[in-house]
Amino acid sequence: MKLATLKNDTRDGQLVIVSKDLKSAVAVTHIASTMQEALDNWDTVAMHLQATYHALNIGQLDDVMSFDPAQCESPLPRAYQWADGSAYVNHVELVRKARGAEMPESFWSDPLMYQGGSDDFIGPQEDIELPSDEWGIDFEGEVAVVTGDVPMGCTPEEAGNHIRLLMLVNDVSLRGLIPGELAKGFGFFQSKPASAFSPVAVTPDELGESWEDCKVHLPLLSTYNDKAFGKPDAGTDMTFNFAQLIAHAAKSRNLGAGSIIGSGTVSNKQGTDHGTSIDEGGVGYSCIAEVRMIETIRDGEPSTQFMKFGDKIRIEMLDDNGESVFGAIDQQVKEYKG
Repeated sequence: MKLATLKNDTRDGQLVIVSKDLKSAVAVTHIASTMQEALDNWDTVAMHLQATYHALNIGQLDDVMSFDPAQCESPLPRAYQWADGSAYVNHVELVRKARGAEMPESFWSDPLMYQGGSDDFIGPQEDIELPSDEWGIDFEGEVAVVTGDVPMGCTPEEAGNHIRLLMLVNDVSLRGLIPGELAKGFGFFQSKPASAFSPVAVTPDELGESWEDCKVHLPLLSTYNDKAFGKPDAGTDMTFNFAQLIAHAAKSRNLGAGSIIGSGTVSNKQGTDHGTSIDEGGVGYSCIAEVRMIETIRDGEPSTQFMKFGDKIRIEMLDDNGESVFGAIDQQVKEYKG
């Protein structure tokens, strides 16, 4: 099924069920008023939500509204936990290669993960507002899962059973601020502003055969300033699947229902040392930094600029029939004026 959160006069919005074709929606306050309430009581409410989803798709419901992604919050407008992994080790390898650093062998067996800010997500079609465009603004196209309650010490074999929903992510990064923060040895903070998620979150069964081995086997499409930028397959070159990422996050702590675990930037190696742009016949990239890394490796220095005020990014995923699965993240960078 497909779920979304519409804006209202509360911080957590109103939960709605969205039709498979993303054209209509229905409120389900009699089942759960918010996404978090649904996740907290998933074992009780899931069957009722699913029945309503079925009835919506076959036209059996009254009080149906048109679905407008522009009226959506992120599916979880705020979350108890947002932890982003780096499951595509090709991406990590490129970052290090561009600066002449060897990659530790452990990166292939032990995921990288950081804890992001989860108190203030950006809506899927809201502007990315920042005080300066001299900070190296970058988009990062990713996939994420939302979990139920996950017990500490959960194994990868068990973790897949705790996946409730999937979403797309734009994990905004400020590349110019990252080196100074990492040099302090304490990780990201100012360099990771608010992230945005797709208008719609879907249950794994909604993906059909495209959901296998806790990976999404579909291309992630990034359109930058109205030009195709990337279409790497999210299931290809994913070194750590979502079950492994969840188990990694839960090694020393419980994860509460509504925890979001991200895949990291979707990246395909494309059979070369550093990948190929769409213009060159490849699948392209899911962030500007990766292009700049390749330019550095190839030319000795980067030439592609990071995002400036006015630049636009659209991130979407289509199924095998060409239909949008999650709706689109569609944003523009603008100056924050308080």
